[in-house]
Amino acid sequence: MPTSSFRHALGAAVAATATILLAGCGSSASSPGAAGGGGGATAVPAADVTSKVSVDSAARALLPKQVQQSNQLTLGATQVTGTSSLPHAGIEDGKQVGLDLDIRAAVARKLGIAWKVETGTFQTIVPGVQNGKYQVGQGNFGVTKDRLKVVDFATYLRDGQAFVGREGLSVKKVRTLQDVCGLKIATSPGTTFQKLLQSEQAKCAAAGKKPYTVQYFADTAPIYLGLQNGKIDAYFGPTLSLKVLTTKIRGTTFLGEVTQTPVGFVTAKKSPIATAIIAAVNDLIKDGTYQRIFDKWQVGSSVIDRSELNPAPTF
Repeated sequence: MPTSSFRHALGAAVAATATILLAGCGSSASSPGAAGGGGGATAVPAADVTSKVSVDSAARALLPKQVQQSNQLTLGATQVTGTSSLPHAGIEDGKQVGLDLDIRAAVARKLGIAWKVETGTFQTIVPGVQNGKYQVGQGNFGVTKDRLKVVDFATYLRDGQAFVGREGLSVKKVRTLQDVCGLKIATSPGTTFQKLLQSEQAKCAAAGKKPYTVQYFADTAPIYLGLQNGKIDAYFGPTLSLKVLTTKIRGTTFLGEVTQTPVGFVTAKKSPIATAIIAAVNDLIKDGTYQRIFDKWQVGSSVIDRSELNPAPTF
């Protein structure tokens, strides 16, 4: 599989620590699934797995007539920067790459449409879909009870909620949130991670343990810096990205995953677009393209057997 090396900084603040491994070319041995000390470099796979995908006429027929006429769907997506959000999305050699982008491209080919991508933030995309600014949203959105009240989901993978710890941390393995009682935790605001941490925090005191404290960062660069200088004990974030993180930052360790969540494209409630996307993803599963995409990014544990509309949420 052709590869090229990571060359883009995770952020100026992190680069200043001089401990992040950004150069070099890795092999399959240093895959996104690797966990541990982060001493080796990781390569970004460059195989083309989507250009030969053909239109699924049955899936396309499920789209609204105006979409079939325009051959376009407006997609709200978060801005792609650096490599810290890989394998979902990143920039390599000036190009946007990632698992989510490959899935997005393959779905567009199955539906015979082009995405009109408009940049939003994680916090604004779901409301943007709800109010009609975007026809579809994508941003590694997990299915939750609250989100299901306002949007529909067309699933395409499973991701988890997991922890990465700093060097020298006494906690070596995390299976539940009570395993991080007393630690200084960093995560992103407006996410399932924030929701989980808030809902479980009181259990530490109930168990006679010191509660964990939580700091919220919209950008990952200060989180990485905090792990390096000891001001943050652990980062709570998406499993797939955190496993990549440990291959790039010295002294960080993947501590474990506490739960998994179905992830999908989001659409307006009762929109036929969701049904069309589901049909497209299922055809990608059937013709083998879906598995090739996940094999490319070496995250086979996140595959689903079948795309669904609004599966039961984990929380």
